[in-house]
Amino acid sequence: MVDAVGPHAAVQQERGFYTRGMSQTHHHTPSSATHDGVAFIGGGNMASAIIGGLIQAGMDAHRIVVVEPFEAQAQRVREQFGVPVLPSAKPALARAATVVWAVKPQMFQEAAAPCAPFIAQALQLSVMAGIRSDAVARATGTERVVRCMPNTPALIGQGMTGLFARPEVTEAAKAFVDSLLMPTGTTLWVPKEEDLDAVTALSGSGPAYVFYVIEAMAEAGVTLGLDPAQARQMATATVAGSAALARQSPEPAEVLRERVTSKGGTTYAALNVLQAQGLKDTFLQAMTAAAVRAKELGDEFGKV
Repeated sequence: MVDAVGPHAAVQQERGFYTRGMSQTHHHTPSSATHDGVAFIGGGNMASAIIGGLIQAGMDAHRIVVVEPFEAQAQRVREQFGVPVLPSAKPALARAATVVWAVKPQMFQEAAAPCAPFIAQALQLSVMAGIRSDAVARATGTERVVRCMPNTPALIGQGMTGLFARPEVTEAAKAFVDSLLMPTGTTLWVPKEEDLDAVTALSGSGPAYVFYVIEAMAEAGVTLGLDPAQARQMATATVAGSAALARQSPEPAEVLRERVTSKGGTTYAALNVLQAQGLKDTFLQAMTAAAVRAKELGDEFGKV
């Protein structure tokens, strides 16, 4: 944790934006040869997850800048990372080779207008849900737009992010985006932007499904006689361990499930109930609803 940055220091940081110390470079830091710095529009949780990863990877804090108008959030980012934080768009943004859009979707048009004069030469990376890449391209004046759908485990470096790049984004730029997001977890590129609606339904909203399963398992454990702390510990550890096993195993989840299901046994009895209740159909209906809502939000936020 670094000391808070006062008003005078903040001015000095802005003047030195992207021009100060470039000496701390590690072999896995995103290359500074073609990317001079990263500007974040919005300083919330997802921006913080990426900033923290970049600094941990060795990027100089003064190659990063954040535009965050809410002072409490701005102060938190300054104290946590020691990066320059501006209250509004400034000409210094023109030095950014990459701009990360991390504002609430409904605030995008308002946030983009004052930034647009300074950022048309930069690669645009949007982590905003529901804002389609054509809306970002129109608002920023460039076709070099990557849209991504992260999820909340990114905050602990175990996220899953789906990405789509417009045709004008080069392979080198896509590789840079991968390196930028590497500290947050795993990335997966999809060929069509519409695929991001399915990504949203599966991995974007997926942590909530898993938390709901943990909640249900823990409540059932309490009903069966465990105390709440025991039930929560066992539910969370079981889900975490099972996910880790599924991730490391070359075999599909179906095979792993069958290996712990002896006909006539306890697991068999439980799965019979889940199958009779149509659990897979319920998941399909739920995720379809999420995908439909993602498309609706894209239609809504895509309006200028």
